[in-house]
Amino acid sequence: MPSLADLVSGKVGITTLRPIEIQDLLRRDPVVTDPTSIGELVTNRTVLVTGAGGSIGSELCRQIAALDPTLLVVLDHSENQVFEIQGELARTLPRVSILPVIADVRNAPRIREVFLRYRPFAVFHAAAHKHVPLMEENVVEAVTNNILGTRNVVDAAIDAEVTHFVLISTDKAVRPTSIMGASKRIAEMVVRRAAVREGRHFVAVRFGNVLGSRGSVIPTFLSQIERGGPITVTHPEMRRYFMTIPEAVQLVLQAGSLGANGELFVLDMGEPVKIVDLARDLVRLSGLEEGSDIEIRYTGLRPGEKLYEEVLFGDEEIGETAHPKIIRVLADEPDPGVDGRINGLIQLAQTGSAAEGRLRELLIGMIPDFILEPVAPPMVPRRHSR
Repeated sequence: MPSLADLVSGKVGITTLRPIEIQDLLRRDPVVTDPTSIGELVTNRTVLVTGAGGSIGSELCRQIAALDPTLLVVLDHSENQVFEIQGELARTLPRVSILPVIADVRNAPRIREVFLRYRPFAVFHAAAHKHVPLMEENVVEAVTNNILGTRNVVDAAIDAEVTHFVLISTDKAVRPTSIMGASKRIAEMVVRRAAVREGRHFVAVRFGNVLGSRGSVIPTFLSQIERGGPITVTHPEMRRYFMTIPEAVQLVLQAGSLGANGELFVLDMGEPVKIVDLARDLVRLSGLEEGSDIEIRYTGLRPGEKLYEEVLFGDEEIGETAHPKIIRVLADEPDPGVDGRINGLIQLAQTGSAAEGRLRELLIGMIPDFILEPVAPPMVPRRHSR
């Protein structure tokens, strides 16, 4: 509804409704952080963002640009998305130097060339394949983009003496049931192993689903509502953790300033939300009634999906940080032998799709707590302070 002030001033009428906003669906107050605490990470620095045209990457660029970096390098393999975010920043923050780079993170020589040329102080690695059902059918892509791509960016960061590196990870890396989740779990290993080996401030930040991101449930539901339905939900009990894009990025930036060698951070996203409740909220906020105006139809779990996402591993403990919404995961150091297994995985993926069956076996075999059954109960994390 319009605000009382707008009604009194006559700017809008009582029948005027504002468009649905993402925070209407959050079921909690949005997280607000103090951007001054992360100024040292980006202000008067050269900062590079991979996957800069994506939902998270582009918001990272917006928030970083607002903090006055010396140079912001926006890197993505999609020229259209780079064109869009560069144009937006040129309009909104013309004082900031923006350098567009078209590059694929799987191209190691190209990535290394970019890093050595611009030598960023901080790197935010958001480039990844994220759609669970698609990666179940494209294992080679999951491995080459999410694992090889991460290793290429990490190696280039080491060569260019990058001070801070942040990998954007996902709660689907926790006791994964999918190829996408497993690939991101191994990407976390890549970052942690490099950080420990090189003594660098390289960290990973894990969070859940982002409301309003490309391909997420909200744009999908809105499109289905516009077509008159039905709204398709996989299962009545499916639950997910949700954040808005801006608050997720604020916390990623904060975690980047907190991190040390190879640490893993989890963002506190509140309580998980039923997907069907989001659908019903959208129906109600659209002025419709479920059943009479539009139908919600259940379609069943898709390959690799589970009912509940978890934010921590079953055998991990957690500790507090200076920020109440950022949790430090106290994980064991990865086995040094994992480097060789990752190399073998990448080499097999580079042989092409004919090896996908074996590649799937190796990928799953590298994750001790990979769950072959898609349904898993929620877990209660153990709290630990140090």
